[in-house]
Amino acid sequence: MKKGLFYLFLMVLLAIVPTVLMAQELSPIEQLGKALFFDENLSVNGKMSCASCHAPETGFTGPDSLINAGPAVYNGTIHTRAGNRKPPTAAYGGESPVLYYDEADEAWVGGMFWDGRATGWVLGDPLAEQAMGPFLNPVEQAAPNMLLIVLKVAISDYAGLFEEVWGPGTLDFKYVKQNTYDVYVMIAQSIAAYERSEEVNPFTSKFDYYLQGQVELTAQEALGLSLFNAEDKGNCAACHPSSGDKPLFTDFTYDNLGVPKNPENPFYSQPKKINPDGEDWVDLGLGGFLGNSDQNGKQKVPTLRNVDKRPEEGFVKAYAHNGFFKSLEEIVHFYNTRDVEAWPDPEVEVHVNTDELGDLGLTAEEEAAIVAFLRTLSDGYTP
Repeated sequence: MKKGLFYLFLMVLLAIVPTVLMAQELSPIEQLGKALFFDENLSVNGKMSCASCHAPETGFTGPDSLINAGPAVYNGTIHTRAGNRKPPTAAYGGESPVLYYDEADEAWVGGMFWDGRATGWVLGDPLAEQAMGPFLNPVEQAAPNMLLIVLKVAISDYAGLFEEVWGPGTLDFKYVKQNTYDVYVMIAQSIAAYERSEEVNPFTSKFDYYLQGQVELTAQEALGLSLFNAEDKGNCAACHPSSGDKPLFTDFTYDNLGVPKNPENPFYSQPKKINPDGEDWVDLGLGGFLGNSDQNGKQKVPTLRNVDKRPEEGFVKAYAHNGFFKSLEEIVHFYNTRDVEAWPDPEVEVHVNTDELGDLGLTAEEEAAIVAFLRTLSDGYTP
C-alpha cells in the first residue's frame, strides 16, 4: 500500500515539475536579452551592467542600501560620474504606450524614463528605445558609440545565441560595420523582450494570489486597499489603478507631486560638461524634455509593483524620482500631509498636483494600512 502511494506521489510530482519549468523558461530572444541585461562588459570599462542599477532582488531598482539611504542616485561605470535621478524599476513597464498627448484628459501618456524621453516615436516601442540609452550615456555605461557595443556583443559568449535569434551573419564584422544602427536596435529589442518576460513580470505577489482567490488579505491590508481606492481617502488609484486581473498600478501619465529637492544628489557636483548649472540645476522632468513649460516638474507615474521588495529586513529603498524619501511610511505621510505640515518646498513649484494629494486627512492608522497594502505587491509570495 505504501509503495503504491509512493508511486502515485511520484507521478503527480513528475506531472507538476514540467509545468513549473515551462512557466519559468525564457524564449531565445528573452534569454539573449537577459544575457545582455547582466553583461558588465557592455560598459566602457567592463564594470557596469543594466542590473547594476536594476537588480531583481529589489524589484529591478537600485540594489545598494547605503546609496539608497544617502544620495539615491547611482554613479556610472566611470565612478566619478553620476546621473540625476533614482533608477526606476525595469519591471512592469512593457505596456507603456508610445508617448502621446491625451486631449480629453489634457495629459501626456506613455514613453519611458522619468522624463519620457524614450518616446517610442522612432521604433514604435518605448521600452526598446529606453534600452538604447544607458549604453551611450556618459554618466551610465559611457560607451563612445554604438559600434563599440555591437563589437563587444560580437565577441561575447552569447554571440551564437544572438545569431540564432536575429539570423546568421548579423554579427559578421562587415555586416556590423555597414549596419551598426540596425544591430544596435536588435540589442535593444532583445533587452526589451527580456524586460517583458515572465521572469521580470511574474505577477506573483500576495495581491495577485488574493485576486485569484487563493489567499485572503489581513484586516489591515484590506483596509489599506479600500483606502487606496477611495476617492475621498487615499485616492491612490487615480494614478495607480488597481482594477483588473493583473493591474499594473500605473496609468503611465506624468505628475508633479511637489517633491522637495534632494540635497544629496551627486549630480549637483558634477563637472560643467555634464551639469553646466551646478547646484542651481532644477529637474524639469517631462517639461525639460518637451521644452514645454506647462509640463515643468512632471515625472512619470511609476508602477507600485515591488515597491517594497527588498533582499532583507533593514534594506533601505528610496522613493520618488530623486530618492528624497527613504521609506514607504515617509512618502505616504508626505502624500497625506504635504500641504499641512512643514515639508521642504517643492523643487519645481509650478504645476504641483493639489487636487489629488497634499491634505488627505488620513489618520496614522489609515496611513499604516495603506503601507501594509503596498507591501502585498512584492513578487515572490508563497500562498
